Amino acid sequence: MEAEATIDGQTSRYWFVQGMRGLWSVPAIILMLSFVGFAAFTAEVGVPVEQVMFMTGVVWALPAKVILVGTMLSGANLLTAFIAVTLSSVRMMPMVAALVPEIRTRSTPTWLLLVLSHFVAITAWVFAMERAHHVPRSGRVAYFAGFSITLTLANVLLVGIAYFLVAQFPPIVGACLFFLTPVYFLSSIWVSARHRVIYWALGIGLVSGVLFHEVAPEFDILLAGVIGGTLAWAGERHWRLRQAGNAP
Repeated sequence: MEAEATIDGQTSRYWFVQGMRGLWSVPAIILMLSFVGFAAFTAEVGVPVEQVMFMTGVVWALPAKVILVGTMLSGANLLTAFIAVTLSSVRMMPMVAALVPEIRTRSTPTWLLLVLSHFVAITAWVFAMERAHHVPRSGRVAYFAGFSITLTLANVLLVGIAYFLVAQFPPIVGACLFFLTPVYFLSSIWVSARHRVIYWALGIGLVSGVLFHEVAPEFDILLAGVIGGTLAWAGERHWRLRQAGNAP
């Protein structure tokens, strides 16, 4: 990471360290607790600890790792596991597309953004979108790098340690730890939303998710996301057009 001074006189190294300090923030702590649950899950099903640590750093997003372990346990071949994890991770593309304009500058090299895109997952994205605007633009890439890289490495070490400590966890404890991350994600998105359509999308998605789980449980999340998001966008657009038509 370059150490040139940012517009406020601080260096990129300074903002990298400031990002590292985000490891003690609420979103990072909640994610680490979720990874303790993941360690308990993998220990229970017998995935070797070195594989758990490797997938934590390489796959990173927690839901994708759960899917990967599920395909491993089902005896699926490598291609099937690759496709399943890839489809799960496609949801990160809009997050990257939304985050990059918030942190890049005219001089930010493309290769650096490509490297950092690996670390974009729910927690890092929410953290950056909530806090990056408080950082001078010239320091935002370093700030995000400090947080996301530190969080990833911390979780790699955490699962390696927790793997041997949580084997006796009751299944309900691991399940509750898993559940912390989606709850935090939903609440954070709701609080930090800047546009009405986000509230509509979350509300419709939550309701339709329950309905689609009864109708098509294999595709409930996909259908809820696509149909719920489309309905929210169309409804919000129709509302804006009506408001514009009624304006004096």
